[in-house]
Amino acid sequence: MTEATSRKQRAWAAIVGATVVNLPSGSLYAFSLFLSPMENLLGATRSELSFVFGIATIGTTLGMNIAPRLFALAPAWVLVAGAALFGAIGVTLASTATSLVQLAIGYGVLFGVGGGCNYILVQQGVNLMISRFRGLANGYMVGLYPAGAMVAAPLFAWGLERWGVRMTLAGLAGSVLLSGVIAAVLVLWAGMRLPLPAPKATQSAGAPERRTRVFWQLWFVFFLAAAAGLTVLSQAAGIVKSYGGSLAIAVLATTSITGAVAVARLGGGGLVDIFAIPTVMAMAHLLSLIGAIMLSVWTDPVVAAVTLAMIGMGYGLISGSTAGAISMYWASHDYGRVAGRIYIAWCVAAVSLPVLAGHLFDLTGGYAATVIIAGCGNVAGIVLALTLPRQTRSPVIA
Repeated sequence: MTEATSRKQRAWAAIVGATVVNLPSGSLYAFSLFLSPMENLLGATRSELSFVFGIATIGTTLGMNIAPRLFALAPAWVLVAGAALFGAIGVTLASTATSLVQLAIGYGVLFGVGGGCNYILVQQGVNLMISRFRGLANGYMVGLYPAGAMVAAPLFAWGLERWGVRMTLAGLAGSVLLSGVIAAVLVLWAGMRLPLPAPKATQSAGAPERRTRVFWQLWFVFFLAAAAGLTVLSQAAGIVKSYGGSLAIAVLATTSITGAVAVARLGGGGLVDIFAIPTVMAMAHLLSLIGAIMLSVWTDPVVAAVTLAMIGMGYGLISGSTAGAISMYWASHDYGRVAGRIYIAWCVAAVSLPVLAGHLFDLTGGYAATVIIAGCGNVAGIVLALTLPRQTRSPVIA
């Protein structure tokens, strides 16, 4: 076996490790299935539970930005295992929650931080091990969260019906811990390394003004898509029910939408290996906009499921192309640092429109106003996306 072949196999082992550890964390996107049971169990309102989802995304984003600071503290496999243990403890705490505060701390803070740390740990490690098809590889890795939700949605529905909320969350805690152990072994075997980010003097050697401009352009394009997409992912079941859908349709919609988002994330990353980043992102926002317009005109539950999938896919395409764009706009050693900051947009999106959607539902009993707001965001996203620079063979601003 040649050294080159060995390196290729080790890179794939790292990608498999990333797959294993991110799938359970991605069940966050199936949170909408817990809305009704949690309302009954804790006596909480829809807007309060929407805020718990927002706290979870804050925790995840915090973990993403903590991760680069941990690179020098321990080997990659130790950090992966530790972050998974942290998340498992959080879900265990959530499974015993008797108040909204305990649920928010366990599920929102601890589970979120652990998942966010591992998200960046493995993504940074893989980016230092690959040189080709970076867009596709990064699109695949960011697609693992909705893929995890696609797997989790029917399991959650089954568990909630058979055992209730507490045992279902306890099962999730066990899955998070087991996945962390398996991923740690794979990361160790892959030889993944997490060197410190380069000193500031060597980071992104392009003009500071251009670095800042591109960062904020990308940040807002991602934010506008994420605001609509996270509303769909966090409340898909509730939205479909509000349009007259049954529980079976709601569960099917949640499962299929998360699957569509996962495929779109993979596709978004792969597309920026072929087409210009501005074009890919503008078309993604256009797809979401068409879905929002259709949902505003037709209120049938089946139409709602289809158009929600379109909005989710637009977000997925943006998410995958954003991950690919980071690898093309900045140098590989900067990936974790820049990605963590870009993903703050995901956090802000999660505590904006999804929370507002829950509040508007409590006031009006529907989601019509939320859909209109999301569509307006897509219009702004199209305009901003077209102002981004095209990628080149070498990093554009590094």
